[in-house]
Amino acid sequence: MNMDAFRLDGKVALVTGASYGIGFAIASAMAEAGATIVFNDIKQELVDKGVAAYAEQGITAHGYVCDVTDEDAVNELVAKIEAEVGVIDILVNNAGIIKRIPMVEMSAKDFRQVIDVDLNAPFIVSRAVIPSMIRKGGGKIINICSMMSELGRETVSAYAAAKGGLKMLTKNIASEYGQYNIQCNGIGPGYIATPQTAPLREIQPDGSRHPFDQFILAKTPANRWGEASDLSGPAVFLASAASDFVNGHILYVDGGILAYIGKQP
Repeated sequence: MNMDAFRLDGKVALVTGASYGIGFAIASAMAEAGATIVFNDIKQELVDKGVAAYAEQGITAHGYVCDVTDEDAVNELVAKIEAEVGVIDILVNNAGIIKRIPMVEMSAKDFRQVIDVDLNAPFIVSRAVIPSMIRKGGGKIINICSMMSELGRETVSAYAAAKGGLKMLTKNIASEYGQYNIQCNGIGPGYIATPQTAPLREIQPDGSRHPFDQFILAKTPANRWGEASDLSGPAVFLASAASDFVNGHILYVDGGILAYIGKQP
């Protein structure tokens, strides 16, 4: 087996919302595999922090301010990247939000915002990069889906709806553009230990684990939260020539949660 198939040398990778967290980990792994990294965020302050964080790891990343729900702004961003860095070979639709609100208490405005960021934006950015991928002879699109692409739970109706839609958008991009050597796949992270989830993992004053922490460990055969680095290998694989015949697939990186019915009480 030729391990060079996993290399990304000479490739330009756009990872949306990659100033920190999962997107940052994925972009860093792609840089290690040889890719040139481009990322965006919604504020200049976040972009600056992201550029500095990449630099600390020895990575020269190209950061841009862009709201990925804004169709015109995205088209301008892609044109600017092509002019300043190169044609985008790899797109990771990572930017996303979640609003944990019971459905009957959630406004239609909040619901639409989650759909806009988590589903409409991947459509907008993918549509913007596909024409140049076709002209270049191929490309890779990776959508960051979720276990909520398959499951529901309390308070995440908008998020689950968006991620379920993103799963099907992934399959449809693969169906429609596979003939142009474009592979579109998804990654469905499990529960990942990030600064955002840190409060859910704090030891309680009585020395016990947070109830949600206990819940996740009980539901996960790996008996731990995932780390952002657990997504690095799958992302590099799906971005590389090693996955050229993998298309329309959602790779769940969840420690086995979706395969597990749970412990008997």
